Amino acid sequence: MIQTTTFAFLKQLKNNNNKAWFEAHRKQYEDAKTNLYQLVEELIKAIGKFDAPIGQLAVKDCVFRINRDIRFSKDKTPYKSNMACYFNAAGKNGRGGGYYLHLEPGKTMAGGGIWMPEAPVLAGIRQEIDYNWKNWKKTIENKNFRETFTEGVNSSDTLTRPPKGYDENNRAIAFLKMKSFVVTRPYTDAEAQNKTFVTEVAKTFKTMKPFIDFLNTALH
Repeated sequence: MIQTTTFAFLKQLKNNNNKAWFEAHRKQYEDAKTNLYQLVEELIKAIGKFDAPIGQLAVKDCVFRINRDIRFSKDKTPYKSNMACYFNAAGKNGRGGGYYLHLEPGKTMAGGGIWMPEAPVLAGIRQEIDYNWKNWKKTIENKNFRETFTEGVNSSDTLTRPPKGYDENNRAIAFLKMKSFVVTRPYTDAEAQNKTFVTEVAKTFKTMKPFIDFLNTALH
């Protein structure tokens, strides 16, 4: 579970996002980082029970740095106000779909899928959905899936016109226009700080697995 002190640190960091404050509170950061690493280690074991390749990962393969990449951003604040990890068979920078956990006071969520894939991968996913519409529909309309991911498959960026090679009347057109294929499930701060948190997140990821597997077939 997430310690109360971890969320307290992230709240303070959001209001004091500068190097001087961070260095003065490095002990609190190291404690929060230790909490995160312990959580990720438990999750790797739990996910590995239903997705074996994930079970072979090391914690460092999954955790994102708290430092922001500010090279091309107008926002020059040096740190993220969240902690996050991504579970992919090839590590956090792996190609293809995987499981994502975002830890932030008031915004904690478990998600997964493929976010803004490169053109060849995107084309492959669209083709897979079109060719295997029955399996795609079965996956996303599964009762447990729909109850867990109440917003369904969502993409913040979609085409206004059908992608090349597809017709507006295609039965799968709403999905074929998507540029990302992602599902999410939010958690309250209380849920994140509950001792059952790892179990609940692993259960969410297990429900997500058929969706991840479908997307990843497009990579082969």
